[in-house]
Amino acid sequence: MLEKNMNISFSVNEGILLSLKENVEEFTQNMRFMSALMLLRKNRLSLGKAAELAGYTKLDFINKMQLEKEAIFDYSEQEVAEIFSDACKLP
Repeated sequence: MLEKNMNISFSVNEGILLSLKENVEEFTQNMRFMSALMLLRKNRLSLGKAAELAGYTKLDFINKMQLEKEAIFDYSEQEVAEIFSDACKLP
Protein backbone atom coordinates (compact mmCIF):
# COMPACT_ATOMS: atom_id res chain seq x y z
CA MET A 1 0.00 0.00 0.00
CA LEU A 2 1.41 3.36 -1.04
CA GLU A 3 1.08 6.01 1.66
CA LYS A 4 0.78 9.62 0.60
CA ASN A 5 1.71 12.75 2.50
CA MET A 6 -1.03 15.11 3.61
CA ASN A 7 -0.65 18.80 4.32
CA ILE A 8 -2.22 19.86 7.62
CA SER A 9 -2.26 23.52 8.64
CA PHE A 10 -3.76 25.76 11.30
CA SER A 11 -3.63 29.45 12.16
CA VAL A 12 -1.48 30.79 14.98
CA ASN A 13 -1.65 34.31 16.34
CA GLU A 14 1.57 36.20 15.63
CA GLY A 15 1.74 37.12 19.32
CA ILE A 16 2.35 33.47 20.20
CA LEU A 17 5.39 33.34 17.91
CA LEU A 18 6.64 36.60 19.42
CA SER A 19 6.17 35.20 22.95
CA LEU A 20 8.08 32.06 21.99
CA LYS A 21 10.75 34.08 20.13
CA GLU A 22 10.37 31.70 17.17
CA ASN A 23 9.86 32.20 13.49
CA VAL A 24 7.30 30.17 11.53
CA GLU A 25 9.81 27.46 10.56
CA GLU A 26 11.11 27.01 14.12
CA PHE A 27 7.56 26.93 15.50
CA THR A 28 6.46 24.38 12.91
CA GLN A 29 9.43 22.10 13.60
CA ASN A 30 8.92 22.37 17.38
CA MET A 31 5.20 21.60 17.03
CA ARG A 32 5.97 18.52 14.94
CA PHE A 33 8.52 17.33 17.53
CA MET A 34 6.25 18.00 20.51
CA SER A 35 3.28 16.31 18.81
CA ALA A 36 5.39 13.28 17.96
CA LEU A 37 6.76 13.14 21.51
CA MET A 38 3.29 13.31 23.04
CA LEU A 39 1.98 10.55 20.75
CA LEU A 40 5.04 8.42 21.57
CA ARG A 41 4.52 8.92 25.32
CA LYS A 42 0.87 7.89 24.98
CA ASN A 43 1.94 4.78 23.04
CA ARG A 44 -0.04 5.96 20.03
CA LEU A 45 3.06 5.94 17.78
CA SER A 46 6.18 3.81 17.74
CA LEU A 47 9.58 5.47 18.01
CA GLY A 48 10.06 5.14 14.25
CA LYS A 49 6.68 6.64 13.38
CA ALA A 50 7.16 9.45 15.93
CA ALA A 51 10.52 10.25 14.35
CA GLU A 52 8.87 10.27 10.92
CA LEU A 53 6.13 12.64 12.12
CA ALA A 54 8.76 14.96 13.61
CA GLY A 55 10.71 14.95 10.35
CA TYR A 56 13.76 13.18 11.81
CA THR A 57 15.53 9.89 11.35
CA LYS A 58 15.18 7.58 14.36
CA LEU A 59 18.71 8.41 15.50
CA ASP A 60 18.20 12.17 15.10
CA PHE A 61 14.89 11.93 16.98
CA ILE A 62 16.61 10.08 19.85
CA ASN A 63 19.36 12.71 19.88
CA LYS A 64 16.73 15.48 20.00
CA MET A 65 15.01 13.69 22.87
CA GLN A 66 18.33 13.55 24.72
CA LEU A 67 18.91 17.28 24.13
CA GLU A 68 15.43 17.96 25.52
CA LYS A 69 16.17 15.65 28.49
CA GLU A 70 13.29 13.35 27.55
CA ALA A 71 13.29 9.71 28.57
CA ILE A 72 13.92 7.47 25.59
CA PHE A 73 12.75 4.34 27.37
CA ASP A 74 10.09 5.00 29.98
CA TYR A 75 9.63 1.78 31.96
CA SER A 76 7.97 1.44 35.35
CA GLU A 77 9.99 -0.03 38.23
CA GLN A 78 8.08 -3.29 37.85
CA GLU A 79 8.87 -3.47 34.11
CA VAL A 80 12.57 -2.84 34.79
CA ALA A 81 12.58 -5.56 37.47
CA GLU A 82 10.96 -8.00 35.03
CA ILE A 83 13.49 -7.16 32.31
CA PHE A 84 16.43 -7.73 34.65
CA SER A 85 14.84 -10.86 36.08
CA ASP A 86 14.46 -12.28 32.58
CA ALA A 87 18.01 -11.25 31.69
CA CYS A 88 19.40 -13.06 34.75
CA LYS A 89 17.77 -16.29 33.56
CA LEU A 90 19.80 -16.25 30.31
CA PRO A 91 22.63 -18.82 30.14
